[in-house]
Amino acid sequence: MHWTTRVIVVGGGIGGLATALSAARQGHHVVVLERRDRLEELGAGIQLGPNAFRALDRLGVGGAVRDKAVFIDELRLMDGITGERIVRMPLTDRYRARFGNPYAVVHRSDLYQPLLDACRTSASVELLTGLSVIRYEQNDDEVTAVTATGRRLTGAALIGADGIRSTIRRQLVGDGEPQVSGHTIYRSVVPMNRVPDDLRWNCVTLWAGPKWHFVHYAIAGGALMNLAATKDDGAQEVVAGRPVEASYVLNEFSQLEDAAQRLLKLGEDWRTWVLCDRDPVDVWTDGRVALLGDAAHPMLQYAAQGACMALEDAVVIGESLGCQGHEVPGRLEKYNTWRRDRTRKAQLLAREMGSLLYHPAGQAAVARNAMLSSFTEDGLYDAVSWLHGDRDFIAGGAR
Repeated sequence: MHWTTRVIVVGGGIGGLATALSAARQGHHVVVLERRDRLEELGAGIQLGPNAFRALDRLGVGGAVRDKAVFIDELRLMDGITGERIVRMPLTDRYRARFGNPYAVVHRSDLYQPLLDACRTSASVELLTGLSVIRYEQNDDEVTAVTATGRRLTGAALIGADGIRSTIRRQLVGDGEPQVSGHTIYRSVVPMNRVPDDLRWNCVTLWAGPKWHFVHYAIAGGALMNLAATKDDGAQEVVAGRPVEASYVLNEFSQLEDAAQRLLKLGEDWRTWVLCDRDPVDVWTDGRVALLGDAAHPMLQYAAQGACMALEDAVVIGESLGCQGHEVPGRLEKYNTWRRDRTRKAQLLAREMGSLLYHPAGQAAVARNAMLSSFTEDGLYDAVSWLHGDRDFIAGGAR
């Protein structure tokens, strides 16, 4: 057992709970501070690559997440207007053999709940809600989280896992508000028993059109269908979870091919968000303080790696903290160094995929189709190997 430190984690989302588990498994006492009154994860579907499952296994919750996951057969990109299949990447035997784990989709709560359950059963994790951290203070020996009510909690390290609008990042990096992408997403979840049998495909299907796309896949063990339609509409107002009429969504995506249109028409209780991210930065640490997940490297949805990267971060930072208290600043700097280049590449890839793969029009779309259709199965695996490769994320990191 390593010498025990007290670790303060700001934020009780996926990244925060994963960090708590990771540090606790190294023998440390962890206090999680969540500003909301309840620990819960809102949202719908989420994709998990093999790299996420390796992280989950190292956190001891891989089996529980697998129990609710839908293991899909392929990723499929379709022309959203003609219905032509552009490319497919099989995700079954050869893919799993190469990357060591499956590719799956889950409801966000089916990822979050196993992390929460494991934290609640750990004697080394303390979960505190209704505490909004407004700043941190530190000296050579310790760091203190200061809450809006004046409560102060002190430890050897403080990890900011408080999301894209992180209070900890505001103090540490000071780069202002997130960058608005100009892309609007509409989300709905539909009971699978309402989906026609001929549209219940065991794959993540993306229909790409000019400046828009539509994605659907099964979640919640196959009981629900996740629908997500995105438009590159130049939106600049920050919107998060605003209700929107189904008729409006249908009108926005009226060009969709017939099969995709049938699925879109099933959607009810639509909600909309305007997507945001931030430019990559090199430094996420300040002495005994470090950022993690969306607080460190928020990314657009297009590479389906936001949660995966946060889980990787959690493993590396937890294992990095397996050290004496006086070594914490140096170990956090090494965590930053080990994770910086990989997450930067994922952030920039997500932006590039949104513009070059999902939303091109005219000749740019023709060129995309020709490029992607030329890939062999192994060529596709080679292209994603750095990202999906479940053996690589701690290369050079804590072992």
